[in-house]
Order: sequence, then structure tokens, then C-alpha cells
Amino acid sequence: MKIDIWSDIACPWCYIGKRRFEAALAAFPHRDEVQVHWRSYQLDPSLPEHFDGTEVQYLSERKGIDPAQLAGMLEQVTAQAAGEGLSYDFDSLVVANSFSAHRLIHLARAEGGTKAADAVKESLLSAHFEKGQDIGAAETLAEIGAAAGLEPERVRSMLATNEFTDTVNADIAEARSLGVSGVPFFVLDRKYGISGAQPVELFSSALEQAWQEAHPLVNLTPVAASGSADGPACGPDGC
Repeated sequence: MKIDIWSDIACPWCYIGKRRFEAALAAFPHRDEVQVHWRSYQLDPSLPEHFDGTEVQYLSERKGIDPAQLAGMLEQVTAQAAGEGLSYDFDSLVVANSFSAHRLIHLARAEGGTKAADAVKESLLSAHFEKGQDIGAAETLAEIGAAAGLEPERVRSMLATNEFTDTVNADIAEARSLGVSGVPFFVLDRKYGISGAQPVELFSSALEQAWQEAHPLVNLTPVAASGSADGPACGPDGC
């Protein structure tokens, strides 16, 4: 079963949603047969590579949100994150364009497979929301790539070109074609869509439903032959 997850590194609910989905997946009996594919999305493609200001300044200046309202919003998100074992630090957060970070995830998948892509995704989110690191900086991305098994020079050479730019843009275009207007957005086997950082129970139910639909139980009705519905057969107790 394939799960496509559209999310942005700069989205606080995407990290929370990741944790909740992972909790549901960990308890899913068929988890070893589930393939997770991280897809790119940008909440603000127009953001400069580096924004000279805090998260509060960015949201108030570029999004027009009142600073007093922002304080309550960020406090709520921080509390929700803490409930999932995450330590958000918005005071130290470095506002940066996430496009290069998305390219790194695709590089990791291309050269290290799903596990490498998962490791990079996790490290990027933690770097951004918990560690106050600049996810737009080449050195930060090279370090994160190296921790996932990539050669740092390979990461730097990728960042110096347009490699995987088309791949990121294709993900974003596909999200638009599916009607995705916010993230995180989960697509299960191209049949079921889940929007937002939903509770673990909802993810669990959706996983089970998608699995059952892809692996239906076969009910066979015996066909009578010579006046009997049963023919000769062997069972656990003999023949």
C-alpha cells in the first residue's frame, strides 16, 4: 500500500501530523507492506531564500496576522507539538524558503531510498522547528544529508544546479490538480484523502479501510455436486 504525503518543511502542523501518522502506522498490522512517499509543497513560494526577521514578523508582515493573535496561535501549536513529543522553539526559528530542502529530500530518495528520504524529512523538520537551524543554507542541508548517508559534496553540487527542481515543481503541480489547498495532506492508495494533522485514531481507521479495500476477503459459496455440497478433502484432523 502506498501513502503519498504532501507537506512543507515550513509547516508546523506537518511535523505534528507526521508524528500522529507514524503512531498509527506503528500500530498497523501490515505496516511492513506500506510505502510512504514524501511529496513537496510550498506554503509560500515567494519567500526569499532568507527572511531577515522572526517568525512573528514574517507572519504579521507577509500574512497580515495581528501580532497579538499570533502569540496565541503559536502557543497553541507549541502545546499541540509538545503533546506529540516535539519541542517547538518559535523564538529561535530561522525563516527560510523551503525549496532547496525539498530538493534534498528527492536527492535522498534517489540515492538512498525511502529510509534516507524519511531521515532527511525528519531532520529538516527538527532543524527548523526545534533547533533554530537555517534550512535554506547549503551547509545545513549538507550536514543533514550527510547524517542520512549522503556525501556532503554531492548535496552541495546538487544545490549548485537545478537538479530536482522539476521534480519539486511536479509534486506541487500534482497537489494543485488534486485540489490540495493546505498541508499536511495524505493520500492512501490514490483513493482516500486526509487533510490536516488528524488524530491518530482517524489515521488508523483510514489505514485499515484502505487495506481492506485493496485486500478483500474472498467468500466462496459451495457448489453442490451429486447431491452433496462437499467433496472429498483433507483437514487438520485428517482426510
